[in-house]
Amino acid sequence: MTQPPVRDADLPVLAVLGRHADDLPPHLEPLEDRVQIRVADEAGLAEAVQGARALFLWDFFSSSLEQVWEHCEDLEWVHVAAAGVDKLLFPALRDSPVVVTNARGTFDRPIAEFVLGAVLARAKRLHESAELQRQHIWEHRETASVQGATALVVGTGAIAREIARLLRAVGMQVRGAGRREREHDPDLGTVVSSAHLPEHVGWADHVINATPLTEQTRGLFDASVFDAMAPGAHFVNIGRGESVVEADLVAALEGRHLGGASLDVFVTEPLPPQSPLWDCPGLVISAHLSGDVVGWRDALARQFVDNALRWLDGADLHNVVDKELGYVRSAG
Repeated sequence: MTQPPVRDADLPVLAVLGRHADDLPPHLEPLEDRVQIRVADEAGLAEAVQGARALFLWDFFSSSLEQVWEHCEDLEWVHVAAAGVDKLLFPALRDSPVVVTNARGTFDRPIAEFVLGAVLARAKRLHESAELQRQHIWEHRETASVQGATALVVGTGAIAREIARLLRAVGMQVRGAGRREREHDPDLGTVVSSAHLPEHVGWADHVINATPLTEQTRGLFDASVFDAMAPGAHFVNIGRGESVVEADLVAALEGRHLGGASLDVFVTEPLPPQSPLWDCPGLVISAHLSGDVVGWRDALARQFVDNALRWLDGADLHNVVDKELGYVRSAG
């Protein structure tokens, strides 16, 4: 017996939150015959999520889901096109059966390359050279070697592990810091306790924050950590701005205890023009771009489509976030 044709009304609804009402992600063609796709901006999200079983947060910095939560009675799955989920996990979502997935894996290598670039630029004094060139000044200087230099990578997730692997590849000594101390980690070697950072940061020439933002990591890098770092050490933040007490970092740089810092994330973004961070000695600022290599949006969209097909087929989803921890548990 011939089955009746499937009508759009019989298909599950997928809501997509974009930056504007026509912000349709690319590469959704494999889903077109299997879901009803509703694209909305924040103003139209309340209507778009009514009856929706899945939500794709293409506008990954938006926190508007909490405001429309009362309209999400049918929601089963939320995918956010970002590695961090700190802006998404409000209490009602945490307590619900709704599954949350993220973009884990998309940004690992690009961010690791960015960190390596920051370390090399610091060691080879490239930013100083650029400033001297701007002033037409020829000044011979000596630079540092990265081979044999030490790096403490704070965080044990996929991005932290890729950073550690890349730094080891250029001859650096690497340790990790995480919730649990351990030896012989396959990527991070010795892992010390991130709850006791002041006891460990003095070992490192470079301290790199690669943690997700949780209640444990909010304000983790404060005066106690910066004061305990080795004189002239370099701090790199590609995690979240709220993990750093920015006033304490300013004091450490202006007091010349730290040799420099490379920041890609900030408490307030865009960074306000009046922020003292702009003029701190030795501080290099980038506009939250460490993971955004050419083609990154295409990669995010394809990653979502792969997961959406798994969802439609009843298969296990990739990158399921532990909503209590606030990140995807690492196999490492």
